[in-house]
Order: sequence, then structure tokens, then C-alpha cells
Amino acid sequence: MHVKEFLRGQLHHIVEEVKATLPDDIHFDFRKHVLPLFFPFLAWKDELRDRETLKADLMAGLVGAIIVLPQGIAFAMIAGLPPVYGLYTAIVTPIVAALFGSSRHLVSGPTTPISLVVFASVSQFANPGSPEYISKVLLLTFLAGVIQVSFALARLGRYISFVSHTVVVGFTAGAAMLIVTNQLKGVLGTPIDNRAGFLSIWKQAIQYADQVNWPIFAVAAYTLFAAVYVRKHFPRLPHLLVALLFGTALAWGIGGPDAGIPFVSEIPRALPAFTPPNLTDGTYRGLLSSAFAIALLGLIEAVAIGKAIALKSGQQIVANQEFFGQGLSNIVGSLFSCYAGSGSFTRSGVNYEAGARTPMSAIFAALMVLIVVLALGPFARYLPSPALAGLIVLIGWGLIDFKHIREIRKASKQDNLILGVTFFATLFSELEFAVYIGVLLSLYFFLKKTSQPNIAIMAPDPEHHRHQIVNVLRKNVPQCPQLKIIRIDGHLYFGAIDHVAATLREMRKGPEKYLLILANGINYVDLDGAEWLAREAAFWKKKGGGLYIVRLKIIAQDVMESGGFMDQIGRERFFTSKTDAIQAIYQKLDVETCKKCPYRVFLECANDPRLPPLNAAKKAQEAGVYEAF
Repeated sequence: MHVKEFLRGQLHHIVEEVKATLPDDIHFDFRKHVLPLFFPFLAWKDELRDRETLKADLMAGLVGAIIVLPQGIAFAMIAGLPPVYGLYTAIVTPIVAALFGSSRHLVSGPTTPISLVVFASVSQFANPGSPEYISKVLLLTFLAGVIQVSFALARLGRYISFVSHTVVVGFTAGAAMLIVTNQLKGVLGTPIDNRAGFLSIWKQAIQYADQVNWPIFAVAAYTLFAAVYVRKHFPRLPHLLVALLFGTALAWGIGGPDAGIPFVSEIPRALPAFTPPNLTDGTYRGLLSSAFAIALLGLIEAVAIGKAIALKSGQQIVANQEFFGQGLSNIVGSLFSCYAGSGSFTRSGVNYEAGARTPMSAIFAALMVLIVVLALGPFARYLPSPALAGLIVLIGWGLIDFKHIREIRKASKQDNLILGVTFFATLFSELEFAVYIGVLLSLYFFLKKTSQPNIAIMAPDPEHHRHQIVNVLRKNVPQCPQLKIIRIDGHLYFGAIDHVAATLREMRKGPEKYLLILANGINYVDLDGAEWLAREAAFWKKKGGGLYIVRLKIIAQDVMESGGFMDQIGRERFFTSKTDAIQAIYQKLDVETCKKCPYRVFLECANDPRLPPLNAAKKAQEAGVYEAF
């Protein structure tokens, strides 16, 4: 009963929120405005009644199916799985992700980086391709899906931006090099141990250079160059599929199995079988870290690709909804012989360019792949493995984003460091560690920057007719001997207080008794920041003056208001304009000190009848009466 009441209350809360966002002239419809939040496909299902939309989605799905067929087989090989598992992932995963995701053009399924992480994570527990290996991969996929759905329920979509694009570029480039490296055995036909490390595999490749199987190498190289040629000169053709056909023809033309060329095992002509993950597997704890890395990497890929295409389509991407769609697709996929998937940039981009209008295009593509598996599965045994290895090398090389790498190299030393560390960590350490170290390094630089807010010493410019406040480092102008003016740009939170306090301790040593903080650059004040302001106010009051704050944003006053710090500092010390603040402070300044001051810093100084002519003040200073400067 309590659960029902809770759910009813949550649903009522959602309904009220939706009603509040609707214009007054729009009638609220529960099925139209609320149900799509839980079942996104309800928002676009009615568009399928339009024949033109259905036709556009069908044609885009056909193009997507042609592209994913060779990719699915190749990606499964990267993941250490039989080819059929790549095709199953290209069938089940995109259907679920399309129905429950937020993007209209994102196509999910097997991807290269995640396939590589799957291989690296599970190969240490079982031999690739073995039943035990497959069982652990399905368990890993289930765990990753649960983590992704948990992220969605916790509404963590807004924090995906903390993973910088530089980390993704560095990791992807490293993964690309590993993919190319792991295909050396399939391309050269030499006895290389693929379970060895990056440098060790290249060392073996050089060591066995005199044992290259030339028929195998010829098929791999011919397929690779055919794909490059078709992509360059016939961009409308599916270059991977065409190159695979050319490579297959060459393999059989030079002797096939008689020439020592290996071929792909037969793909069973069957639907994806229901295979629940083995939750009693004792290695699930060892897989949790990898599952978290796959979940994080998959979400980064999906949201980044969805947003990139949304810039062209004008569609709004809801990160939390995409989290849920990706997570649910992996959970359901793990039950039907699929390994972890995510959004594919290639297939998503082609899907958009092909004219897809709704996510139904991804579903059409998946159904066409299913038809191919059921009709042509046994013919997969005629596909030469070296041809697929050549395609994988091309796919891996294409993952390196040279354009963004050049941009990052020019951007900043910090981004270069993040890129380099992530790249080399991908090559020489656990892949999940590479993702974590890249994220942590990005957060380190972010926190380092936010923990050192800019503090500028300000003073009025006497050359300006309104005495505009300027930075004294940019323009050397005189300062008032009784009032210190500073501007703080950044957050006053626990991580920044030490830096701000240390800077202010140096300013306390001066003769000034009053401090004016220009706070329009402060967007956030937490409890530590509010307490520091209160302590600073107490110090300046004890010194005989006071602390004043001008133009502190309302959003930055929440903690100060609720914690009583506004009253503790004194509400009369908060101002909305610099002019009002300076006028109020000027009334409290010591007149005798002002009489000896050789400058007229403020407009109030020039118009104060109590002060002597400026020449008299300068003479007093020259005589040593006032030596504050």
C-alpha cells in the first residue's frame, strides 16, 4: 500500500510539473504529455501513418543494414566472440534503444571501442570464443546495463559533460592502435599471441616477419585497399561490403582453404536465443570495474553522437532518457545473446544523411539484419577471416580523430597532457583505468582552476569622468589609503576558500580599514564560503572599519540567507550598486586622513567641502606628514 501511494504521489508530481510548463492555451492531455516521458516511442508513433515518413525510414534502414552486416561480424571478432553475436547485437540492441532513447537518429549496436574493452576485460578470465567466455561477456553486458539504468534513475545525465571530449579522443585513438595491433596475426598469418601486451605483439610481429603467410596477407591487404578505393571514388556504395566481396573473390581465386586461408565459422540460422546471465558467476566482482567503464564509455559515446547529430537536425537530446534507453538495451540484449553496445557514429551519421525521420529506421535496419541471418547465415563460412581482419584495420584507423587531435594540440598544455596520458594509458594499462585516469585528470584541472578564483585589486580611474573602477594591474591608478576594493571572479566554495583567504591575509597588512568586494563575478557561495565571509567581516570590523559587498547575485545568497550569515555580516553592508556602496563607505572614512591624502580617488573626494585644496594635500605629503603610499 505504501508503494502504491508513493508511486501515485510521484506520478501526480510529474503531472503537475508538466502542466506548469505548458502554455495556458494548450489543453493538458495525459497520453500526449506524460506517457511519452516513460515510453518515448509514443511521441513519434503517429508520424508513421505518413507514407513518406515510413518510406524514408525504410530506405534509411536498408542502408543501415548493409553497413552493419560486415561491421557486426568484425566487431564480434574484436570482442573475441563468434560472428553471430555481433549480428545479434545489431538486431536486439538498436530496437530497444530506438524505442526508449531520446534521439531520432542515433543507431545503437556493436561498436569498436566497447568491443575492445569487452575483449580486454573478459579474456583474462576465460579463453575468447569459449562457452565460459561467452557467459561472462553476457554477464558483463547485464551489469553494464544495470549501471546505466541506475545512472538514468539517479538523473546523472547532466554530469556527463564532466567527461571532456579530449578524454574520448585520447581513449579512442589508443583503442584504435590496439585494434590495429590485435589484427596483426590475422593480417600476417604469423603465430602471434594476441593476449600479449601492445609492445610485445609488435615485437613478435617483427620476430616472425620471415614467416608471413603471403596468401593471407594478400587477401587482407587487397580487401583494405579495395575499401579505401571504393570509399574515395564511389562514396555512395557501401565500401566495407563491396571490399569484403572483392576480398572473398580473391581468397577463393588463389586457392581458399588449400592455400592455408582461414574462413569464418558458419552462422547458425536461428533467432537470438534467450540466455539469462549467470548471476551466480563468482567472477562478477572482478567484472564490476569493467562494467562501470563500459557503462560510462557507452553513455559518453551515445550522448556525444546524439548531440552531434542534433546540431544538424535541431532535435533536443535528453541525456537521462538516453541513459535509460542505452541501459535497457544492454539489459535486454544480455538476455538474448548480445554483448554490450552503444551508439555508433558511422551508422548514426549515415542514418541521418539517408533521410531517416524517426527511430523506426533503426528498427527497420535491425529487422533486415535478422532476415539476412535467417536466410543467409550458413553462407558466412565462405567469408575469409583475413578479409575481415583487413576491414577491422581500416575501421580501427578510421577511429583516430586527427582533426580534433590537431585542435587539442593547439588548444592548451592541459588538454595536451590529458590527451597524452589517456592515449598511453589505453595502450599500456587496463582499458577501464585509461578512462578513469582521463576523467580524473580532467576533473583535477577543472578543480584546480575553480579552486583559484581570480582576485583583482580595483580602484577608480581619475581620468574617467565618472571615475570608472579599473584593475590596477592593467592601469596604474592611485588607491584610497582607507578603502581596499577587490573583485572576485569564481565560486566561493570549500575548494577555493584557502586560496581566497591566503590572498586576503596579505591585504590585511595594509593601512586600509574598509574592504569592498565587487561580487558580481561570484555565482555560488557554499557554507564554507559564507562562514569565511562572516569571519572576514568580523576582522575588518575589529580593525575599525568593515566589510562591504556589492552586487552579490541572488542565486549566490541562498546559503547565506538560510544560514543567517546575511544578518551576521549586516544587511546594511550589502549593496546593489557600486555608487551607493562607495557613498555609504565614504561617510565613515576618517576625515583627517582624507585631508592629508595627495589624491582625490573618488568623486566624493573632489566635492567634499571639508577637504583642503589638492595642492595643500600634496605639500603635506612631500613634507612627510602623510606616508601611507
